[in-house]
Amino acid sequence: MDTAVITSPADADIGDDWLLLSDPDISEVEVELVQNALAQPRLSAGRMVEHFEASFAGWSGRRHAVAVASGTLGTWLALRAAGIGPGDEVIASPYGWHQVAHAVALVGARVVFSEINYWSGCLDAARAAPLITPRTKAAIVGNVNGHPAAWDAWRALADERGIRLIEDSTEAIGSSYRGRRVGSFGDVAVFDFSQPSALCCGEGGMVVTDDDQLASELRYLRARSIADRRSVSVGSRVPVQASMSELTAALGAGQLARIDEILARRKVAEAAYIEAMHSFEGIKPPYIAPDVDTVHWMLYIVHLGKRFTASACDQIVEDLSTELIESVMYCRPLHQEFAYTELGWHRGQFPLVERIADRALALPLHGHLHADEIRFIVRTLKDSSVNVGAGAAIY
Repeated sequence: MDTAVITSPADADIGDDWLLLSDPDISEVEVELVQNALAQPRLSAGRMVEHFEASFAGWSGRRHAVAVASGTLGTWLALRAAGIGPGDEVIASPYGWHQVAHAVALVGARVVFSEINYWSGCLDAARAAPLITPRTKAAIVGNVNGHPAAWDAWRALADERGIRLIEDSTEAIGSSYRGRRVGSFGDVAVFDFSQPSALCCGEGGMVVTDDDQLASELRYLRARSIADRRSVSVGSRVPVQASMSELTAALGAGQLARIDEILARRKVAEAAYIEAMHSFEGIKPPYIAPDVDTVHWMLYIVHLGKRFTASACDQIVEDLSTELIESVMYCRPLHQEFAYTELGWHRGQFPLVERIADRALALPLHGHLHADEIRFIVRTLKDSSVNVGAGAAIY
């Protein structure tokens, strides 16, 4: 899922005094690399993009990394490179932000939504298996909010049924499952570097794979070259302008070199949240599945209890904004979005998705948060939950 900038009800008024959902970790390393990129004669498809691709491939343990303009375009290119289009079906989750599933519509295929695992929020292989038909060509499986999916089960299902496994890591970087980093499980995996990603360039994404032929097709499809202006064959497989700029690659390369440091600072903030939540009756630490080694959350998600109505959740977001704390409900499920209800999807089809999404509140998480600020966020949340008449939250 392409993690475009999140908006809150008070976006127009957000200033320097706010405790923001996301605050990019930019150092002198990135500033120097951007300045170096600006001094070069090429601002696109140059050496910095190549360097970022090579570094990311090595870091993720994949043979190829292809830099793209966004996670949405990366997913679209992955589907198209795999030959998926009109008449085909792709299984995806209705839980999460919208852009990854939108890529299915952009290639002309039909998205088939499936239910999630209640605890991890990730697509459930056992529930998806009965939905696979002869028209099913792929499954897009996300590491939701940084939590890895059950990749052993998904790999077995994809191999058994002969479908492509596309790993959506647009919300996850650095998390690991059974000793391997996310991004190493799908036939192809997609990352996104827009906010609120821990590796944040403001835009851009990366597609990684071990498939030489697929990587070659991805590189062809992502860009129109100057030579294409005189090509007689380019129209047979029309490429798009989906490349990454040298400036974006400079930001990405600098942060990738410091990614352990960036993630460590976010872990300190996460620990402060967990400690502060101990005073909040009913709130449990975020769930981590037994096979998962490490989770690097994209945002700190609090699961409010059934006592909280939609209006109560909206009031909590408003109360937090009054105290200059940016927060949002994590998502509106895709099967409840207008474009998909027009295709026959509707509320009531995915009870687990709805049960979580109705009350999943996203709070700020980044390396610039201090423990006293996090205690203030939790205290304000607790006071608001009492004020709206729902009492303490419960997972």
